[in-house]
Parts: sequence; C-alpha cells; structure tokens
Amino acid sequence: MGQLHVEFVAADGKVWEGDAERVVARAVEGDIGILPSHAPLLTVLREGEVRIEGGGSGSQAFVVDGGFLSVDSDVVRIVSETVSSR
Repeated sequence: MGQLHVEFVAADGKVWEGDAERVVARAVEGDIGILPSHAPLLTVLREGEVRIEGGGSGSQAFVVDGGFLSVDSDVVRIVSETVSSR
C-alpha cells in the first residue's frame, strides 16, 4: 500500500505536514476515511476530530472547528480556522 502526503494548516500557520497511511475526519456528510489512491475529493469539515494515522511519526489527533479537506493524487490538504492537539 502507498502513502498519503498530508498538509494541515490553520489560520495562524502550518499545523502538521508528513506522510500517513490513513486520514479520518468528520465531514458534513458523515465520517470519511482517506486511503492511498483515493479518488479526488473536496469536502467541508464539521467540528470534530481529524486523525492522521501511520507514517513515520505514528498517529496524530487534532480537533478542528470546521474547514475543508481535499484529496488529489495522494495529497491530502486540510484547512481549518482553529486547530487544537489531542
């Protein structure tokens, strides 16, 4: 299985960047899981947890107040106004 490259930013700057095996977030349509080779996607995030799992740095969990998540060519970009670590 391949890897995802994740770029996570908030209004005050970059929150996290690195490789991951999976990203799980709460979208307005429901929870969504992103794996390598996922189809291109743009979705609105609801308030809740974003988990970045696997990769070189283990798992990370953050709480967002909403925002956007996009996927294209195994690159996941997450943008939120405010982010806190879990």
